[in-house]
Amino acid sequence: MDKLWLLIFAGSVLLIMHTYLFYPFFMIAFFSKSKKKCESFLMNDDLPQVAVLVAAFNEEKVIGEKIISVFNSSYPLNKIKVYVGSDASVDGTDGIVEDLKKRYSNLELVKFEGRVGKINIINHLQSLGDEQILIMTDANVLFKPETIFELVKCFRNEQIGIVAANIIKVSENDDGISYQEKKYLSLENKIKAAESNAFDLIMGSEGGCYAIRNNLFSKVPSKFNVDDFYITFQVLLKGKSVLFNPLAVCTEDVHGATDGEYRRKVRISSGNFQNLFFFKGVLLKFWRPMGFAFWSHKVLRWLTPFFLFFSLLTSALLMYSHPLFVPVFILQCMGLLFPFLNHVLKFNHPLLKFISHFYLMNFALLEGFVRFTRGINSSIWQPVKRNV
Repeated sequence: MDKLWLLIFAGSVLLIMHTYLFYPFFMIAFFSKSKKKCESFLMNDDLPQVAVLVAAFNEEKVIGEKIISVFNSSYPLNKIKVYVGSDASVDGTDGIVEDLKKRYSNLELVKFEGRVGKINIINHLQSLGDEQILIMTDANVLFKPETIFELVKCFRNEQIGIVAANIIKVSENDDGISYQEKKYLSLENKIKAAESNAFDLIMGSEGGCYAIRNNLFSKVPSKFNVDDFYITFQVLLKGKSVLFNPLAVCTEDVHGATDGEYRRKVRISSGNFQNLFFFKGVLLKFWRPMGFAFWSHKVLRWLTPFFLFFSLLTSALLMYSHPLFVPVFILQCMGLLFPFLNHVLKFNHPLLKFISHFYLMNFALLEGFVRFTRGINSSIWQPVKRNV
């Protein structure tokens, strides 16, 4: 029986290492530099009309700066239309947008009388205009002057379906989990850039900012929690490319509060499992680039809480006959305690912070899976506290 436990232990550890170490290292080492350039628009070309879609709920701290950053663009302003969907905001969000409408005639506020959730807002905003390119973006993601042009320029190539932005995470300090989040998401951007270079695809455009052809937009089921992954995969299944443009830079604040970020990750995790089961057919084609990247970058990561459990369980079973597994079991138990220890002791060492963050993310994944199994009845969200 020990051979079976050893096999399960080794398999669990190797799968965790593949998704967190081997796959990122391989992709970044071999595909970090693009070997080809996309067929691009030039700034003096007849550029396509763009609609910027923003779903907002109580975003008075950031919505004004967000809108101004969009219109402070090198892209022709007469080709930009901004739609802000206010999800029954009860703060000053609506008033700020109404005031800015006096300055920008191509800004439109769409008010929703009751909470409907981001999915329903995006689905509705998409139906309002006929612009060729949609830019999906969050209220706290601020554009650089060149962001819109960099997102749009590759759409000269009809094969391109989505272009994802390079979202740089910023924070006032490195308190809480700000440091870990910035490092983790910086690594994610590097992996996506490598996937884009290698396969002409990425595993999910980050919803904070990406551009998509309007005619490729697929309405998201109203109870889905993660719209960006769903929309990205629908474009890939239509045979179109999804690229990451490192020059399409924008910034997003990262809040250090562990509790708020944890709740956000639980919601996203439940949505990840919705997408996993919706697109399960892709898993069967694991030898193709899309299937290989799906397994390596996403699915194995989402299943890591279960691999951690199996490795812990088999270590406990093996330590009676193999003394080497006694310290292995103890170290795993200590790892599980790290988020709680960090909450009390406030670790300063980067390694201790990352160990704590790793286990915290996996607790959130596990809780998200439990919520998924119980059924998700709404996509209504509560934004985390903004840094400003």
